[in-house]
Amino acid sequence: RSCRDSFQHMLKTLESVKSSEVQALDRLLELLRRVPGLEIVDSAAQPSYGDGRPDFALKVRAGNARWTLIVEVKPNGQPMHVRSALHQLNKYRQHAGAAAAPVLIAPYLSPEARRLCVEDGVGFVDLYGNARLAFGAIYIETEVEGAPVAERRGVKSLFRPKSAQVLRVLLRDPKHPWRVTDLAEATDVSLGHVSNVRAGLIERDWAKVSDNGLVVSRPDDILDAWVEAYEPPVGKRMKFYTPLHGDVLQKAIRSAIDRRPEKSGAMLASFSAAQWLAPFGRHASQFLYCDAAALDHITSELRLEPTNKGENVVITELLEAGLFRDAISPAEGVLCTSVIQTYLDLAASGERGKEAAEHLRRERLKW
Repeated sequence: RSCRDSFQHMLKTLESVKSSEVQALDRLLELLRRVPGLEIVDSAAQPSYGDGRPDFALKVRAGNARWTLIVEVKPNGQPMHVRSALHQLNKYRQHAGAAAAPVLIAPYLSPEARRLCVEDGVGFVDLYGNARLAFGAIYIETEVEGAPVAERRGVKSLFRPKSAQVLRVLLRDPKHPWRVTDLAEATDVSLGHVSNVRAGLIERDWAKVSDNGLVVSRPDDILDAWVEAYEPPVGKRMKFYTPLHGDVLQKAIRSAIDRRPEKSGAMLASFSAAQWLAPFGRHASQFLYCDAAALDHITSELRLEPTNKGENVVITELLEAGLFRDAISPAEGVLCTSVIQTYLDLAASGERGKEAAEHLRRERLKW
């Protein structure tokens, strides 16, 4: 019986099949058809293994070897849901015997979710095009770059300005447990928004809920994803030239930031912040973030003149004040972006910046 005939036969054995399951099985059969000599000899809907039933089982034959593919179809492939599915599939495998090959199918499986499957010895297929099936002498693996639009949108939403305020606080000390109300107060973000960030972290298995509150379990995974999705803070980037140089300029910057108008924001950023956090070679320009209330003061104190080239001071006038809440003082009279924000800015500033970012990460972000 051909793969397509087997598929049609399978559908006829089901009283009701969800369209997602139809797509999942169609994708699985498409992969199996690629293997010369592999034959689907039987199929069954919801066979019983112990105290549970998987969604489907496929009996396949390659030469004299026979295998049963035990298939679970999940509507959500985030790591939290994948862990639960893997636990169930492993229970089925224990009852099904040595010739059973568990397979998880979902609309999309992130690299982390795929890694979990490989570690558990479970095959996987997603509808985006990623797959890995390994049983007996059969090995199929495909990988597609990127992620579906909905997935990319979901990840990016975790790193938008308000969400980023929450993440920066969480990553100061990943082991510190946070209640939603306390986190909302500490970040000046609404309870609803904090709850959404919390849910997104848990779903991706980047954080867990302890008896005392939310705890970040995979800070490096968060940071890696953040770098990929990072967009510089919204603001007006301006280039200036100052006749001040060397130590004189450094002292003038520190003085200007320290004596800025009341209730205004200004701080060192990017390479200039990194010089105080984890030095990695000097940059020809100084970088600052400030708000509208501090801009004129900084411009006057540093004797800045706008320029299109040859700049030695770069200022970004931020439209939102969130970053100033996270400013740190690595030395007396010095105010700069947090380690996390400095890392992100460096990583987004070209090859030299990436090298400086990785140096900073090794020195200051050893979780």
